[in-house]
Amino acid sequence: MNMRRIFALLLTLAMALSLAACGAKKEEAPAEAAPAQEAAQEEGSGERRQIRVGMECAYAPNNWQEDTATDLNVPIENLPGFYADGNDVQIARHIAGYLDADLVVVKLAWSGLIEALNQGQIDMIIAGMADTEERRQSINFSEPYKTTEYGLMVNGDSEYADATTLADFAGASVLGQKDTMLDTVIDQIDGVNHLPAVDSVPNQIARLEQRTCDAIVVNMENTPGYLATNPTFKVVEFADGEGFTLGFRGSCVGLRKDDTELLDQVNAALAELSEDDRAEMLAAANERQPK
Repeated sequence: MNMRRIFALLLTLAMALSLAACGAKKEEAPAEAAPAQEAAQEEGSGERRQIRVGMECAYAPNNWQEDTATDLNVPIENLPGFYADGNDVQIARHIAGYLDADLVVVKLAWSGLIEALNQGQIDMIIAGMADTEERRQSINFSEPYKTTEYGLMVNGDSEYADATTLADFAGASVLGQKDTMLDTVIDQIDGVNHLPAVDSVPNQIARLEQRTCDAIVVNMENTPGYLATNPTFKVVEFADGEGFTLGFRGSCVGLRKDDTELLDQVNAALAELSEDDRAEMLAAANERQPK
């Protein structure tokens, strides 16, 4: 065999070996990558669901903050060393348990709750929020977990302590909470001096203690706790037809408009709570709230 034929055979053999090696690499690559992808998928599927709930943590007995962990409270994510408790927190714990999810509480100003929800910072609002017509334009609401009735709270020695109707408060200086119905309903009182609203119920109570207002608007179901810490106050409760017209059902869970499946799940969770269960939870929160 001459040198030219030998060289041609060697060249052909080298090319064949090179092609076989390339083919083997192409077939092996997916096999090496697959286990890593499967492991990532398995790890992701093992993560527990989180439910992020926004509230003020300053609206006892619905929600408040404290600095000692208990079996009932929940850490506040954005306030290290503090914990949230209250009726809203227990409702949130019940819903999270129904969803088999970890509850995360986020402390937010009342005026920022709806924006935070729609921006995805939280998954739901549980903050004693009523399902008003205006709010229903921005978010969805669950069925009520607490019915609502409004009254007025005054100092026990006030000239308005014996009032029985809204008309009795003509000329009174009345204070509400900013961005809530606790403020807007004041205009239902003819001849009232509607004071500029403050940002929280504790600030309403402080102003009443300081006597810089004659009365504050309150949720009637929360008044046992208010009176326990302020025994010199008196609550004016109105007979049917003599008090405020509210136009909403009560305290509800707020959710984004497109979270319809979550809305159904929340309503299913709330349906498990009987009226007695809810009354006991609220009574316990009233008893437990900071004194």
